[in-house]
Amino acid sequence: MSSRRAAWPLVAVFTAGYLASYLLPTIVGRLSVHLGLTPAQAGLVGSALLLSSASAGFTLAGRVERYGSRTPARVGLVLAAVGYGSAALAGSVPLVVLSVVVGGFGSGAATAVAAAGIAAQRDPHRTSSLGLLTVSATAGALYLTIPHLGGGHRLPFAAIALVALLVWPATTRLNGPTAPEESTSRITGRLPHRRSGLVLAGGMLVWSMAQNALWGVSSRIGVVQVGLSEVTVGAVFAAALGAGLLGVMGAGVLGARVGRAVPIGLGTVVIAGSIVVSSSARDLTSFATGEILWNTVYPVVLSYLIGLAASLDVRGRWAVLAGSASSVGVACGPLLGSVLSEEAGYPAMGLILGAATLLVAAPVTAVALHTGGRPLVPGSVRRRGGAPAALLAATTGSLSGAVPKLGSPEQAVTELRVRRRRLVRSAIRTAGPDGGPGQSNAYASTSDR
Repeated sequence: MSSRRAAWPLVAVFTAGYLASYLLPTIVGRLSVHLGLTPAQAGLVGSALLLSSASAGFTLAGRVERYGSRTPARVGLVLAAVGYGSAALAGSVPLVVLSVVVGGFGSGAATAVAAAGIAAQRDPHRTSSLGLLTVSATAGALYLTIPHLGGGHRLPFAAIALVALLVWPATTRLNGPTAPEESTSRITGRLPHRRSGLVLAGGMLVWSMAQNALWGVSSRIGVVQVGLSEVTVGAVFAAALGAGLLGVMGAGVLGARVGRAVPIGLGTVVIAGSIVVSSSARDLTSFATGEILWNTVYPVVLSYLIGLAASLDVRGRWAVLAGSASSVGVACGPLLGSVLSEEAGYPAMGLILGAATLLVAAPVTAVALHTGGRPLVPGSVRRRGGAPAALLAATTGSLSGAVPKLGSPEQAVTELRVRRRRLVRSAIRTAGPDGGPGQSNAYASTSDR
């Protein structure tokens, strides 16, 4: 997948895929109120939605290059529109659950396509920040309008379905399927940074589970514990998501100036404290403070986590796998939050979730410290010392002397160690354009003794 394609189609598809999780509090709250479900049952429906979304990500991991971006994105958007649209029209719980599972799979497919495309961009962090900025703005606008329109459980689902339909035209700017021989050559190869990737994926699972456990019951905290109306809670959420916009814009401006470890580690500590403040709130001021501070820092840390996952593999496989692991955590969040709040109460729930968030901060920050990320220019290799060196290697059977396209996967590097400078020149001539067809170019590393 070309990394030089415009970023805005990926941002649009990312928004459609992520929107359901951003609207989770109002979805769970309205399912509980208007369909007669207990909080735990409503949380279970939300978990089914997000678990279906995660399964789509695992299904598509490593396959987006083969199918191209356009077809999976369109299938995902259609499933999202049909699934959430059916959930909006359904009046019985079984039909709502079935429709939610279909819609969740569509959301996951759209998110997987966007994640793979973001990983191929020259600056994954910038593109992921734009995506979070867009989805936060969309969700904030919906939180301001939905409480005033009524509609029971139907309106949130209808809004997500409508966004999926509106994003459909953007898929024309995505790339199509790759040629069979090109696809085979590009998707083979070991998954790089396996240990770091697994630690990051596991950390994102726990991190996302803690975040969504609170997010899934935040509406009920405001209504039940603090005593606010749905309109006031919606206004608090809109303000919090608006603060999140500022946080994401700040992260975009900051970029990689301080690396990834500091924003991820310090931001996660702030998030843990915000969770405790929000869950123990007894008045509007403390509730709004916790929610706004939390939503300001949460998308900032998430953007760096997405960028970190994307940097581990230019083909986007770790971005999709870590994103899917995060979706599993997100899926378990609503049920976990509902069970903890019912069994232990909201303040105790906040302490447990805050402690879990602090525990996961260390290994995820260690991954950010250990892996500096890939070089800024896709298609280049990073020497052991950390300085990127140009990769001038072409695959066997390709045109001699060809330079890989930007965004293509890193290729094997052959190091030639020789004792004489004249042998270096001879080796470079042999591997150069005059080396004959079928020969591959080589990067020569010299070490005169």
